[in-house]
Amino acid sequence: MATKESGWTTVSGLRAASLKTWERGQLLCELLEPTGVYPRRRPLKSPNAGELRQRFGEAKNWVSELHRAASHYRIESKSIGHQSIGANDVPQAAWFDTVHQEIAFLGKGREAAAFTHLASALLGNEPQLRPWVLARPFRLAALGSESLAAAKVARWLVENREPGIYLRQLALSGVHTKFIEKHLREIDEMAAVLSGTVTPRSSTIKSFKLRHGFKLEPDTVRVRGLAETLGAPGGAEDLEMTVQAFASMSLAVRTVLVTENRTNFLAMPLMPESLVVFGAGYGLDGLAAAEWVNACELVYWGDLDTHGFAILNQLRSHHGHVRSVMMDRETLEAHREFWGTEGKPSKARLDHLTAAEASLLASLRSDADSPQLRLEQEQINWSYAVEEIARACGWDLSTVVE
Repeated sequence: MATKESGWTTVSGLRAASLKTWERGQLLCELLEPTGVYPRRRPLKSPNAGELRQRFGEAKNWVSELHRAASHYRIESKSIGHQSIGANDVPQAAWFDTVHQEIAFLGKGREAAAFTHLASALLGNEPQLRPWVLARPFRLAALGSESLAAAKVARWLVENREPGIYLRQLALSGVHTKFIEKHLREIDEMAAVLSGTVTPRSSTIKSFKLRHGFKLEPDTVRVRGLAETLGAPGGAEDLEMTVQAFASMSLAVRTVLVTENRTNFLAMPLMPESLVVFGAGYGLDGLAAAEWVNACELVYWGDLDTHGFAILNQLRSHHGHVRSVMMDRETLEAHREFWGTEGKPSKARLDHLTAAEASLLASLRSDADSPQLRLEQEQINWSYAVEEIARACGWDLSTVVE
């Protein structure tokens, strides 16, 4: 609040103090629920008698600046300097008699009026949301008129627990699925206030649906295989099915290859008695539930980074016989020119890796070769990749028909 040169509080310093209060939402809340803090006194760091005597001209200018800006506050002064240069009234504090004055001083009158209007409309419909408005004044301001629709959804959720429908089927005037996805957090908070429950910490679309009893879209597994292997209608070689359907499959399959990259999945040559499965990151529920996979050779190809090893570890926790391919030191060194950086490495404890895999993981985590090193699947030379996969799966590539 004080100038660097003099140490006395300037108008800009006073405004900075008021702005902090505004940014905490306290001024907006004061409009709805006065706390008795007004008239508010804001102390000013001012010159003492010695400074007044030595820097009288500078002090005079400082006083003038405060008075020129005092259209929204009044100044409390104290008479000092009687025995040296004569009595002088020196500002000691700025008083804001009302919250409206302090808001006007900040030039926030328009924002405050809009907030008051929004709060009045929202609380007119849902008086119980007053605690939410006081806790989230800027969230309300950001929502604008959409706060009314968010409150409508929150009320519906409270009155219709476990609806057992898809979120898309929610039929409320002025509300659509994209709106709910956009405002998950606010709707969750409002519903918690209306129902007297604790606000959830997570507001992903999946957790939202689970929490409020909506149906979830079924998890699916996507596979590719030769037409004679899949036996699908129309000779289809690329199928997507529910986890339950995948788990109940009965096919003449000897080898299952899991890859995390969609393009690799699509480009992989199809071989007799083999399936290629699109792993899609950590979404391996389909494979986990398929007990028939235990009778097959299971090979996993993931990114060569900490998350790739974490996914491998997850898969091996269900199917202990899974083998990794191109997740080794040899592949890493052979593609040094394509090394990249992993944004947020996984720190999870991985107990299902082989000694060689665990050693390479430890090297990645220690930044021994390069900080946060990773080698993405798509950076590996395709000819190299196909040969390594054929070797791991026991495929005879000479039988591949282009």
